[in-house]
Amino acid sequence: MKVLVNPCCEKCHHTASTPCSDYVQCRTEGPLCHDDVSCKQQRQRLMSLILEPDRRNKQILVCNGTGCFSSGSQTLIDLLREGLAARGIDTADVRSTGCHGFCEQGPTVIIEPDKTFYTKVKEEDISEIIEKDILRDEKVERLLYEDPVSGKLAANFETVNLFAKQKRIILDNCGKIDPEEISHYLAKDGYKGLAKAIQTMSPDEVVEEVKKSGLRGRGGAGFPTGLKWSLCRQSEGAKKYVICNADEGDPGAFMDRGVLEGDPHAVIEGMLIGAYAIGADEGYIYCRAEYPLAIDRLRTAIAQAEENGLLGNNILNSGFNFKLKIKAGAGAFVCGEETALIASIEGKRGMPTVRPPYPAVKGLWGKPTNINNVETWANVPYILRNGTDWYTQFGTEKSKGTKIFALTGKVNNTGLVEVPMGITLRDIIFDIGGGIKDGNQFKAVQIGGPSGGCLPEEMLDIKVDYDNLTAAGAMVGSGGLVILDNTTCMVDIARFFLSFTQKESCGKCTPCREGTKRLLEILIRITKGEGKAEDLDTLENLAKVIKRTSLCGLGQTAPNPLLATLRYFRHEYEAHIFEKRCPAHACTALMEYTVDNEKCKRCGQCSKVCPVGCITGDKDTPYVIDTQKCIKCGACLKKCKFNAISLA
Repeated sequence: MKVLVNPCCEKCHHTASTPCSDYVQCRTEGPLCHDDVSCKQQRQRLMSLILEPDRRNKQILVCNGTGCFSSGSQTLIDLLREGLAARGIDTADVRSTGCHGFCEQGPTVIIEPDKTFYTKVKEEDISEIIEKDILRDEKVERLLYEDPVSGKLAANFETVNLFAKQKRIILDNCGKIDPEEISHYLAKDGYKGLAKAIQTMSPDEVVEEVKKSGLRGRGGAGFPTGLKWSLCRQSEGAKKYVICNADEGDPGAFMDRGVLEGDPHAVIEGMLIGAYAIGADEGYIYCRAEYPLAIDRLRTAIAQAEENGLLGNNILNSGFNFKLKIKAGAGAFVCGEETALIASIEGKRGMPTVRPPYPAVKGLWGKPTNINNVETWANVPYILRNGTDWYTQFGTEKSKGTKIFALTGKVNNTGLVEVPMGITLRDIIFDIGGGIKDGNQFKAVQIGGPSGGCLPEEMLDIKVDYDNLTAAGAMVGSGGLVILDNTTCMVDIARFFLSFTQKESCGKCTPCREGTKRLLEILIRITKGEGKAEDLDTLENLAKVIKRTSLCGLGQTAPNPLLATLRYFRHEYEAHIFEKRCPAHACTALMEYTVDNEKCKRCGQCSKVCPVGCITGDKDTPYVIDTQKCIKCGACLKKCKFNAISLA
């Protein structure tokens, strides 16, 4: 028996065409159809190899998500296997895993059972890891993670700040199991939620269970998932569909990619449970083509599930049929909107349609359709497997469970973090994120991607959930969390996000197509020092009109970053317009470099590095910058050793 899904003996007759209702339990606990101690012992031995590595059977877990893969992690895996084989070591196993979540430290390697965490591993480090850690139980200290604040080396994976205060449920398998091995997912209680649902519960009971869990859609709006399922279930029609929205397009966001690459079977199992509850027999995963690794792993996972009778006809001998396909999207941000996504699957241009009718009534090919995003589907197996009492212990009264955020920007620890709803922004940024980079000061946090908002320092103790963030002028969104420091101009940030949404507008409705363009033009003028007093009122009024009259969620939320920055950082807009200065010294057109002659030693280095020759002077004549010629590149500021160049 090489893998958990293989039959234990000739008495086992389970195949995809002759499914067994006890398949999941049989493969993890031992056969139920015959009393064979040998078979049960084989299962237990194989499970212990997957779940309980010890010093005699070390596991070398190598992150092989997109970030580490692009940094050469597959080569590291090959070298580790070759190195172990060359030394005749059969007491250690190398496992390719999904993303650990700490991409900036990649490629990362975890060695079990000590959970030793090696970062930025290179090919030349492999021999030392084998010789010291695998053979002699010694740590390669130079590869251990060093805390950027305390300077201390992390003894193991669990003591790294980024991981220590997370509550990993959806990400728990990511970085531990091989996403291309269905045996690993089964060993981690995979497909038990499905077995429970279709063998012991009616579809209505499954819908009620999800309702009671309080799970809300993790894709942006936070609509109650159970209610969404019940609306689709109640829609008339013999043919229904379920869809996984994996069109993750927010700048800096990679939560869904991490789940798909690290634990694809969890998404498939969630869709199977949803399809059973709703009455669908066919589904699609709409994943953008820029995620080739995620698509490859989904294809592998779907093939494995089909091969083992967990997808297809008569699943687990229950009479339930479900087929699943992948649709690769072309990467249009608007296709994250439900109706645009459906149009794209149908082979049409990805443009939204007026609602109602909602997809739950008339969706794909005109049939009732339920759409949830990756993270939402991945929550479902845990709810069915462990029950709502277990699930509702996490989160707040109206926002249950956990949420994955992509923590990026001017913060020491960047990466994927899964935290319980209700945690404060301060805890995420300063405890998990390790505080602000380079000793700078926190200025704001941008939450929810281009549809979200910017919150200032006085909002750091707000509890993160759907309702609190919406009331504060931001939103959970899909989970982008960008940290900004005092060198960031908030007017320029609003311009950046509006530039993104304006380019991604499909152009179908006038408020979004023309309105966002006009907003962007005004913001660009302001950052150039050409703002007018009436611009502030124009921005605010036009933004509200766009929100109220746009056809779909893209236009309705596009002005959010602008409105949030106007609400909390209006003084920065006023400084740009009335004082013609950028308080953060970030807007190039408003910068002015000057030479402080009291500090200047007349070494001439600033003049030598100036690319346009606008700095003049010599040992006898004070140096001067011609502001008309200066292109504000900052080369003189960086070169001067005496702090004699000032920036205003």
